Amino acid sequence: MTLLFIFDMDDVLYDYNWRVRMDGMAELTGLSFTELRARWWNESGEWAAEAGVYATAEEYLDAHQEALGVSIDVDEWVRLRRLGMTPWPESIAAVERASELGQVTLLTNNGALVSRHLRTLAPELIGVFGDHLHTSSDYFARKPNPVVFERVLEKYGVAASDAFFADDRPENVEGAASVGIEAHLFESSAGMLAAIEKFAAARA
Repeated sequence: MTLLFIFDMDDVLYDYNWRVRMDGMAELTGLSFTELRARWWNESGEWAAEAGVYATAEEYLDAHQEALGVSIDVDEWVRLRRLGMTPWPESIAAVERASELGQVTLLTNNGALVSRHLRTLAPELIGVFGDHLHTSSDYFARKPNPVVFERVLEKYGVAASDAFFADDRPENVEGAASVGIEAHLFESSAGMLAAIEKFAAARA
């Protein structure tokens, strides 16, 4: 029996300060925070991208630039995304413990451009996740849609009862639980580690 441990990224493994990123994007594009949200960070923009509507990094960038009405330097875009991310060593250590107990994989609501650059954005995760760094766009569905969790289970060939998921958003936890995954609402690194140990012990 293989156990599967699925982890969110932002506000679980990293402190993600979205406003820092948006301040940088405002300076880069000349658009206000409000205008950025209205033009891209909405259901037809970023949320659609997270669901894989823009299947490649190139498609994402084209749609992003068209919506904002400005050209985007990809290296600067990546730098600004990374600028808002501060790793939580205790959470990453919890993932390392999970990797001793089973297979670990990342599932973060992000689009194809983040997917392409995850190793640059989250270098602290490479050693523990290896090639199992994935965005929701890789599965063409976004959390909390139960479909994305079903596709993760299918990819790894694991039954829902043998899968553990940690996320900071209640709706995402509920989405995972709805397909039978043991779902943990992240509140602290220590709490997540304890939940990992409890989950594994119950299946020993």
